[in-house]
Amino acid sequence: MPNTQSSTSNIRIGILGGAGYTAGELIRLLVNHPNAQIVFINSESNAGNLITDVHEGLYGDCDLKFTSEMPFDQVDVLFFCFGHGKSEAFIKEHTIPANVKIVDLAQDFRIKGDHDYVYGLPEINREQIKKAQHVANPGCFATCIQLALLPAASKGLLVEPVSVNAITGSTGAGQKPAPTTHFSWRTGNLSIYKAFTHQHLAEIYQSLNQVSPQESDTKAVLDFIPYRGDFARGIFATSVVRIPKDGCDDIVATYKDFYRDAAFTHYVDKPLDLKQVVNTNKCLVHVDVFEDKLLITSCIDNLLKGAVGQAVQNMNLMFGIDETTGLRLKPSAF
Repeated sequence: MPNTQSSTSNIRIGILGGAGYTAGELIRLLVNHPNAQIVFINSESNAGNLITDVHEGLYGDCDLKFTSEMPFDQVDVLFFCFGHGKSEAFIKEHTIPANVKIVDLAQDFRIKGDHDYVYGLPEINREQIKKAQHVANPGCFATCIQLALLPAASKGLLVEPVSVNAITGSTGAGQKPAPTTHFSWRTGNLSIYKAFTHQHLAEIYQSLNQVSPQESDTKAVLDFIPYRGDFARGIFATSVVRIPKDGCDDIVATYKDFYRDAAFTHYVDKPLDLKQVVNTNKCLVHVDVFEDKLLITSCIDNLLKGAVGQAVQNMNLMFGIDETTGLRLKPSAF
């Protein structure tokens, strides 16, 4: 079994909640990251078992075991891979050294409030993330939809209600089996859930308002309908923005300029396919103009740019290394 840690490693990492899909993808990224050293992977229910007993795709890459121990004093950063609502409770119940950075993948600290967590969307918060001790990683739907709408919001174009439809793969529901995640139910099927009420709406509104012109008192309204898809990973979203007929002459230039310096978000001049982003940390965005409407298409891998890929991107920024380190992943050709 090969040594899973690089001799040049210098960021010591602890992973909490290590048995789920997101943790498995996170480990896959970190064992190939030139500056990462995984110190421990915590899972109470799997303590003592090999990581590969759960994350079988890591055979030959990782010989670590799950542990019930949490040696916070031996790490530089913690990744919280808990379910939503558990991160805040965990922090109240445990003493984490002040010098240990945290990247939280749950939704507990995404909305500004009585905490110091920076919202971890590098496309608009890169400089704040670089200085942050604690980062709240964005949600998967939120990432895909925000990146579709932020350039339009920056021009004050989100005046009328925006219709958003987005379809996600089954991994978005997590690893624990549920009636709507079984293969026999999901395959060949399509269904709506949490229409108009999805929990990611609050963080989307927060970011859109952040970039909107200060003189604008119009708050964006999103009519968001999420769908469960019959594929494993990825999110494909379409947003319809109604604008004045003379207000879209430079919209493509606006999008290209907004993402000119973005490491992983790219404007594409032709229609998108989901497979262009699966297994990558990319978000691709495309805009079509139909008289007084913009049709904005965006797509991401929900486990990578929508979760742990973005989390590693945030870690890189927090530790002052190139944000693309360990994340130059290539999609399948077919």
